[in-house]
Amino acid sequence: MATFASIAITAIARAAVISAALVGLSSCGEQAAATPAPDLSGLWARSSVEFEPPTSGGPGPVINKSRLPSGVSNLDQVVGDYSNPILKPAAAETIKRLGEVSLSGNVFPDPLNQCRPHPVPYIVGQLEIQLIQQPDEVTILYEFNHQVRHVRMNARHPDRVTPSWYGDSIGHYEGDTLVVDTVGIKLGPASMVDIFGTPYSEALHVVERYRLIDGAAATQALAQNARQNFTIPVEVTGIVLDPDETHSGLQIEFTVDDPNMFTTPWSARVTLRRGVNEWIEDVCAENQHEYYANNMIPTDDTPDF
Repeated sequence: MATFASIAITAIARAAVISAALVGLSSCGEQAAATPAPDLSGLWARSSVEFEPPTSGGPGPVINKSRLPSGVSNLDQVVGDYSNPILKPAAAETIKRLGEVSLSGNVFPDPLNQCRPHPVPYIVGQLEIQLIQQPDEVTILYEFNHQVRHVRMNARHPDRVTPSWYGDSIGHYEGDTLVVDTVGIKLGPASMVDIFGTPYSEALHVVERYRLIDGAAATQALAQNARQNFTIPVEVTGIVLDPDETHSGLQIEFTVDDPNMFTTPWSARVTLRRGVNEWIEDVCAENQHEYYANNMIPTDDTPDF
């Protein structure tokens, strides 16, 4: 039986090979160094927490089996499609079991409703992010519950990674694209890669690619997403997308590899526009504005005196 250490070392070795392939074009090193980094900094936002299919086709993410009459995903019933061929049997069974909880009218625990850290790539689905680019680090702020990721630029993963909720992330630029490579993502209660409860193991390896796309492409991607995935209105989120469709959008395409849970690496993406609202910090705590089934605020109508 594989030990945690052997699994982690295998994952790191796989990551090292991919990172070397991404970074190691030595003959183009001087040209790459001369190419200015793309300006991805600032506030970016979206109105859906679900993933979009990959641009180039191929194996894609788990989607919601539960649909409204219009065909749009029904987030009142979060039922992942456990027949997706990317899933190994144990992963499919987990998604099926959690979907049955949702169909029963209850809510299964996830990082959002349990106020827990959002692992990669679950966190990529957040509605609003703030990107801060520096020569040696890219910092990503997330609107929900003060979460922050630190991406070390032009670095390597250590030989032994101490697992953490956001993993060990290293980055580099490939022309107009920021590439972020993450391993060592911690396991714990409500560990999942998406809102459908898709599980992962210590071998999880995620590569994200951040790039600007033109306004027309962003408009098309957001419209396609709205036809398939549930979008949350601004009255609920307070998040306002830039209405000028000529302005560039941001697309994050990511690939997930975990041989313990998936039959093959698979990819997904999210599309964002500039956020024109003030930065929103959404605190996860007991309050009367966001609560979940079987997790109501305790009350007592009996006087204490």
